Amino acid sequence: MSDTNKFQFKSHQYSGQCAGIKLIVTGAVHGNETCGTKAIQRVMRELDDGQLLIRNGSVTFVPVTNPLAYAKGERSGERNLNRNLFPNSNPQDFEDRIANWLCPLLAQHDVLLDLHSFNADSEPFVMVGPRDNDGPLEPFRHEQQERAMARRLGVRRFVDGWLRTYGDGVQRRLRGSIELQTVLRYGMGTTEYMRSTGGYALTLECGQHADPQAPEVAYRAIMNTLAFHGLIDAPSPDPIAPERMEALSMVAVYDKQHADDRFSRPWSSFDPVTQGQQIGSRADGTPVLAEFDGRILFPDAAAGANSEWYYLTRANPAF
Repeated sequence: MSDTNKFQFKSHQYSGQCAGIKLIVTGAVHGNETCGTKAIQRVMRELDDGQLLIRNGSVTFVPVTNPLAYAKGERSGERNLNRNLFPNSNPQDFEDRIANWLCPLLAQHDVLLDLHSFNADSEPFVMVGPRDNDGPLEPFRHEQQERAMARRLGVRRFVDGWLRTYGDGVQRRLRGSIELQTVLRYGMGTTEYMRSTGGYALTLECGQHADPQAPEVAYRAIMNTLAFHGLIDAPSPDPIAPERMEALSMVAVYDKQHADDRFSRPWSSFDPVTQGQQIGSRADGTPVLAEFDGRILFPDAAAGANSEWYYLTRANPAF
């Protein structure tokens, strides 16, 4: 038996007696991001003990979405599950086999809350989808509902623009015009797939991987989501006040061109940068400068050559 053959996929569903939203909550899409797993297990204990009751609709919990990565305590099993997430009739790796189970499961639901964490110290934030549109990249019609839910998760930072910005990076790496479907396959993760099936979805980044508060952030978000959608008997949480919100749009992704490219300092997500400020240096000593005022996002000092190194965001007052 191979190492991957010993794993199975598991979900848990709780259904109320009345009609309502079909919600799915996922944890450990990346195996070293365990805050969602802990929070989901806490909510499930409350449901099993009778402290909590699903009245309307249903909720499906997936505490460990990628069991191989989770067992390894690493981001990926054989590759990043949160890219190229599609059913595959000829699966090539363990994550393809997860996708063949997970994608149909997602499609059975209306709403997804995907719980993650990140490497560098920073404040929790939520990744939201596009505006309503009929365009070819990510057509969408649930902007109002998705952003209303985002404002009730209990965090104050909101980031949009993922698939468009990621797709620009794919185009550049492949040096020229490529088919839209190639961009989609590179950038498609859990939330993008959920939107492609007609639902809506949020990725909540709950804090640094080892932060003891990250599972609390995840737990609060689950409970707020259950209440907001009327699955439990609890008042709907108030939306975050506009004056407390910080809304950002991803604008550009920058690649590590050589393994010896280096940051000029240890960066964390949401550190501010000013136009012309040095962010790092290329292997030949050429400085890498910020092209505009904004905030850095997902800096990865350990990135490999020809892969994502960091993103830059701009304030989005229209959120």
